[in-house]
Amino acid sequence: MSAQSAAQSSAGRGARDPLQPELIVGSEGKGMFTGAGIPPGNTPIFAARDGAVPAGVEPLPVDIFTTKDFYQDRALWTDPRYYRCNSAVGLEQIWGAYEVPLIGADPPRTAAWGFCDRDYPRAEIVSPYAFRTAKEHYAALLAETRAKSGPTVYTQATLLDWNGRYQRQRAKTSSWFFGAILQVPTYLTLLTPEYQKRFVQQMYHYSGSNAAQWPGSYCWPEGFMRRLAQYGGGTVSIVMTPELVLDLRNAAKTLITQIHIGREFDEEGVVPRLGPDVPQWFGETIGFWDGEALITWTSNIQGWISHGGFEFSNQLQSIEIYTPRKNAAGAFVGLKHEVVLYDDEAFVDPVRIVHALDKQRELNAGDPFSIMECIPQSFPVEGHTTPMTPGQTFEYRVPDIFGRPWAQIWERYHEEGMERPQEQRGRFGL
Repeated sequence: MSAQSAAQSSAGRGARDPLQPELIVGSEGKGMFTGAGIPPGNTPIFAARDGAVPAGVEPLPVDIFTTKDFYQDRALWTDPRYYRCNSAVGLEQIWGAYEVPLIGADPPRTAAWGFCDRDYPRAEIVSPYAFRTAKEHYAALLAETRAKSGPTVYTQATLLDWNGRYQRQRAKTSSWFFGAILQVPTYLTLLTPEYQKRFVQQMYHYSGSNAAQWPGSYCWPEGFMRRLAQYGGGTVSIVMTPELVLDLRNAAKTLITQIHIGREFDEEGVVPRLGPDVPQWFGETIGFWDGEALITWTSNIQGWISHGGFEFSNQLQSIEIYTPRKNAAGAFVGLKHEVVLYDDEAFVDPVRIVHALDKQRELNAGDPFSIMECIPQSFPVEGHTTPMTPGQTFEYRVPDIFGRPWAQIWERYHEEGMERPQEQRGRFGL
């Protein structure tokens, strides 16, 4: 049986790839362009801008750009018009974070609209597999492999040659997790009530208050999910040995996944782990080989935030499957990276992300992989990200990094007079 057929017959991997739409929800100041800078003849994408409303759309009396207290608007959170039918990324970039603002001349009142008749099916986001925990998922895949006399054990001489530099697919329509193809209310259906609140808080401070607090801006940790984001982790280096496989990516800092082949988790702590009972920024990962498929389980992750996406808790775990992609002649051209995320605290259902990685070159060809270090040049001053030059003196409040530092800033400086619901106990690993 081929690797392709084996995957398709599996209970835990190889389901059909999620649908890829042709259009984004909008608005996007740089259109479909994904690179740095503004391309010649750039055409922004929007349904209406500068205070206008799209034809056939009746605006709400109040929305995320005009509200005095988004917490009190909870009944409106499920209406796309509350966000002017913008995607999460549309809200993130609307003040010009991606170099082309669509906020209008009288911000935030004149913020642009996305397309209310576009969205992405929730069924294409949630996991197609029946498992409710990563442990169950991993155990099922391991049992399938053992039924075929596996796992496969490679030596250095027989190990698959996946070493190389890869480019992840870049189009904004490639993945729901890039945030451009689904309406915010659809995103909210994936989250528990507490994390819905956190997500809308994040969207408001992208849009209504223009006070985004991106961890990379301050050289804070990037967090586990940054490796899968649109503008982070797009260039991938895979380094392989029989005992350890490294998945290396860059954002503001280097993002490293260490896959320990053949190891087992210690399950005596709060979550399964390899080392001390202390959450790690990128978690800890074990894995095994089923022929040409590398199957991994990551646990012991520090809860954090996603750039333009959801917050996640210390309960987040992932099952990830790397499988080879080959052309019509059978030659290796890259990898398929299938990710299923489990987080009972943040998610209503497990969710799935599928990325294609195209091999670009060998590890020792071209420029070496850069190990990124982040030097702080901007700081949260009076609630806004503020660039500072050497020699400047300013007042700085040290954040509690393990206590949602972005929210500490928002709530201190940008939510005066709002009636914030009491934080649920036991959240964010506290």
